[in-house]
Amino acid sequence: MTDWDLVHAEQRESRPSAHWLDVDLTDHGLYRTGVPYELFRALRDEHPVWRHSRVPTPRSPEGVDFWVVLGHAEVQAVSRDWRTYSSLEGLSINPTAPEHQGHTILTMDPPAHTRIRKLISAGFTPRMIARLDELVTKRTTEVLDAAAAKDTVNFVHDVAYALPMHMISDIIGIPEGDRADVFRWTDVIMRAADPLQDIAPAVLEEAYGSLFAYGASLGEAKRRHPIDDVWSILSTVTVEDDDGRPSRLTPLELDQFFLILTIAGSETTRNVISSGLLAFAERSDQMEQLRTDEGLTAGATEEMLRWATPVTCHLRTATCDHELAGQSIARGDRLAMFFPAANRDPAVFDDPDGFDIRRHPNPHVSFGGGGLHFCLGAHLARREISVMFRHLLTRFPRIEITGPVTYLVTGLEQTVAVSLDDVPVRMHPS
Repeated sequence: MTDWDLVHAEQRESRPSAHWLDVDLTDHGLYRTGVPYELFRALRDEHPVWRHSRVPTPRSPEGVDFWVVLGHAEVQAVSRDWRTYSSLEGLSINPTAPEHQGHTILTMDPPAHTRIRKLISAGFTPRMIARLDELVTKRTTEVLDAAAAKDTVNFVHDVAYALPMHMISDIIGIPEGDRADVFRWTDVIMRAADPLQDIAPAVLEEAYGSLFAYGASLGEAKRRHPIDDVWSILSTVTVEDDDGRPSRLTPLELDQFFLILTIAGSETTRNVISSGLLAFAERSDQMEQLRTDEGLTAGATEEMLRWATPVTCHLRTATCDHELAGQSIARGDRLAMFFPAANRDPAVFDDPDGFDIRRHPNPHVSFGGGGLHFCLGAHLARREISVMFRHLLTRFPRIEITGPVTYLVTGLEQTVAVSLDDVPVRMHPS
C-alpha cells in the first residue's frame, strides 16, 4: 500500500458518510477530447456532491482534496452564500497562500469585495457601455474582414480569440501597435498549464512579468494623463466605502484587474464562440433558423453559453460545519463547483444534452451560480457572442470545418480546464 493509499484510507475512515470518487478529476487525460460530460452525468445522477481524494498537483505537491459539486441546485447554493462559502482561498484547486488572499476581486469577501466591485463598476458608466456596444460591431467587422482574406483559418485564434482580446484592449486603452505583444504574452500564460504545450518555466515567467509590467506602466500613464476611456476612470475614480470614507483602486488592485481582464476575460468568450460554431456546424437546421430570424439571437446566445460552459470549476472554502446534499461539510473544506455538470442537470433542463436555440427558460450558471461574484463581464460577453454570430452567419452562408479539432487542456489548476485550440475552417462569403 502506497503512502497515498494510506492517506485515502484514513480519509475514508474519518468521513464514513461521504460518497468518495474513484476517479481523479484532476487528470488531464480526462479532458483531451473536451469536457467529459458522460462522466459528469453518471456522477451527478448518482450523487450531486462527492468527496474527492487527496491528489498532488504541480503547485501543491503535498496534495489537495475537495468536494465535487455537480448539481445545479447545489452549485447555486454554494455560489450564492458567501458567508458559508468564502472566496478568500481562491478559485483554483490550489489554495491561495494567506499572504496573497484578498488581493483581487475574485478572491475577496465583503466588505472588501463590495468596495472593489463598486469601484470597478464605476468605470462602466452607461455612456461607456454604449460606446463598447458600438465597438463590438466595429471590431467584429475587422476580425471577419481579416479572416475572409484567408483561404482557411484557425477559427479559435483568428476569430474567437481576436474579438474579445481587441475589446479588452479597447477597454484598457492598449495602443494598436502594442497589441500583438499583449496577445502573445496572454496566449503563453493560457497555454502553459497544458503539459503537451511544453512551455518552459522561464518562458512563462517572462510572459507573466512582461504582461504585469505592461499593465502597471499603462495604469501609471492613465493616472498621470487620464483620457475619456474606461481605464482612465478606473485609475482615478473615487467612491464611498461602507463607512462613508472615500476610496480608490490602489495601483496593485488595478494591475491585478488588468491581468484578470486580459487572461480570464478573453479565454471564456473565445471558448463560447468556438464551441458555438461547432454546435451550429453539426446542426445546419438551427444555423439556418438563426441566420434568417434575428429574433432568435438572444436565445441562441444563452444556449451557446450553456452548451459551452467556458469555465469548468470554481472553488469556495467552507466557513463552518454544515450539510450539503446530505454530505457533512467541515469548516475549512474546499468545494469545487463544476458548472458544465450543473448546466446539463436534467432536474432543471429538458433534454440537457441537446442543443436548442429556442430553449426557454435557460437558467444556466455559465457566469457563476449567482450571488456577489456574478461575472462583471456578462453583458459584454453576451454582446460579443450575439454580434459575432449575426455578422458571421450573414456574411458567410456556408462555413466548412476542414479538419479535426484539437483541445487545450490546462486542467483544474486553472478554472478553464479545457478549451478548443484549433478549429480549421473555410468560410464561404455570399
